[in-house]
Amino acid sequence: MLLSILNWRLRTPFYYGWLVLAITSLATFAASGLTQVVLGGIQVYITDENGWDDGSLAFASTLGTWFSGIVAPFIGRLADRFGPRWLMPCGLVIAGLCYFVLAGGDAVWQFYAGFVIGRMMVNSVLIGLVPRTAAVNFFRRRRNMALAMVSIFRPTAGAINIQIISVIAVHQGYRAAYRYMGVLSLILILPVMLLMRRRPEDIGLLPDGANPEPVQASGGDRTRPLTPEFSWTAREAIRTRAFWLLASITFLGTMASSGTGFSLVPYLVEDAGLSIAAAAGVLSLGTFLAVANLVWGYLADRITPRRCLIFMMVGAGGMTAFLIGVNSLAAALIFALVWGVFSGGLGSLENMVLAEYFGRGSYGTILGYFSPMQMIALGLGPALASTVRSVAGNYDVLYGAMMAAYLISAVLMYVARPPRRPIREPAESVSSSG
Repeated sequence: MLLSILNWRLRTPFYYGWLVLAITSLATFAASGLTQVVLGGIQVYITDENGWDDGSLAFASTLGTWFSGIVAPFIGRLADRFGPRWLMPCGLVIAGLCYFVLAGGDAVWQFYAGFVIGRMMVNSVLIGLVPRTAAVNFFRRRRNMALAMVSIFRPTAGAINIQIISVIAVHQGYRAAYRYMGVLSLILILPVMLLMRRRPEDIGLLPDGANPEPVQASGGDRTRPLTPEFSWTAREAIRTRAFWLLASITFLGTMASSGTGFSLVPYLVEDAGLSIAAAAGVLSLGTFLAVANLVWGYLADRITPRRCLIFMMVGAGGMTAFLIGVNSLAAALIFALVWGVFSGGLGSLENMVLAEYFGRGSYGTILGYFSPMQMIALGLGPALASTVRSVAGNYDVLYGAMMAAYLISAVLMYVARPPRRPIREPAESVSSSG
């Protein structure tokens, strides 16, 4: 009975990979309340109620992010071996329990326990590594667009949750909002377990729903079947110059984006004179505009992800410099519109480049080794923002440094060319292909 339930597959009139992405988006929405951008947007409600300072929350976010980087290589190997079907329900259980800890705790150590553990686990399992591995496995010709869609789930969910949690916090308190998120996480466990799959081959399909055999075209010609994709092993990938250049680009770009995003609300309130509600709205607009990832996915298919990433870094750096002079709501909205489009493309474009360079066979493991640099940078951004604000008395130095980080990343991406394929024995080459 149990085996028949687990083997059941929903028959869809469209390619099953799109259903996998839809289920992934729901899990990411449930987990996004444990992201640092949401914490940055609602931190005022938490600190006001509990009497804590901003620095204590920033360190909790930093600690949870760094721990998520530590476990990422392990989760990456599990993602390649087991896929999202078993990992994501475990992540939802952990997320639900951590939300209830955040809702019920009164002491700062309880907040740390709930947020750090939740952040550590859901970042790879429900938001980043596992969903992206699923997208890479289920898609090839449409992989850039699939990765773009996965990348908009977190910022879009975060932008929505900032507003939802803020409204609930005003009327019922932030603890009620966390309880609602906990219930949602637990409700999603069963549908994720029933509908998610590791790879399309597990249910008799190929990536993109491609035909395994040539088919007769309308003009009489026979179209080619999907050819095997060359895939690097994780050991081969980390020995390349391109891997380490991409890791450096991710570190600098992620640090710049996370530091800017986390400090945006305090900066707009304290230095630009905006209200808390207006500043939170600006942050939500900037993160919500990550839906422009769909445009980046479209462009990546035509001018390559690498060129898109160079352009994105230059644009984000220019808008960070613009932020230093923002002193009105109109200027803040202009910043949010343009910076959101540029910075929102960072994660998806980096993952497109990674998949293009190294293939899908060991993508989860490679991304797992790649993630610690990203997580260190993601955690460093909020801590750096708080420290620089305390030392310098304003955010000008911080935003100048973030602009430089973006521009250096653009130069490094220009240098990071696709690596040459490793030389293998024929049998090894065949076994490592996707």
